[in-house]
Amino acid sequence: MAKEAVKKIKLQIEAGKANPAPPVGTVLGPAGINLQDFCTKYNEATRDRMGDVLPVEISIYEDRSFDFVIKTPPTAFLLKKYAKVKKGSVKGSKETVATISKATLKEIAEIKLPDLNAYDVEEAMKIVAGTAKNMGIAIEE
Repeated sequence: MAKEAVKKIKLQIEAGKANPAPPVGTVLGPAGINLQDFCTKYNEATRDRMGDVLPVEISIYEDRSFDFVIKTPPTAFLLKKYAKVKKGSVKGSKETVATISKATLKEIAEIKLPDLNAYDVEEAMKIVAGTAKNMGIAIEE
């Protein structure tokens, strides 16, 4: 029989840079898992994506063992990275801070597809385009 998770914790940690200090330590410490063991395994699993912020879902079991699933980077993070801006617009869609091409939009949608509620890349592109619009990032036709 499969072990049943006692607790599920979601965090966003920079790839390859997890350490037992806050915020990781303050969230996982009370859960009772070995922080150094988690950090080592996470850093090993994310070494190829250094610099990206990756959401991770940690399942903690009764015997204090754990599993984790690494998700794709947040859409807003990818949009800022590809548009080469530090942050989105303060005024939302009323102010344009950057422009990306349709090809870039498709590339981001393909990265995000496994974690989005979409069946194909065209639907994923609409979701990503909505986020881009709210961040003040225009899409070239």
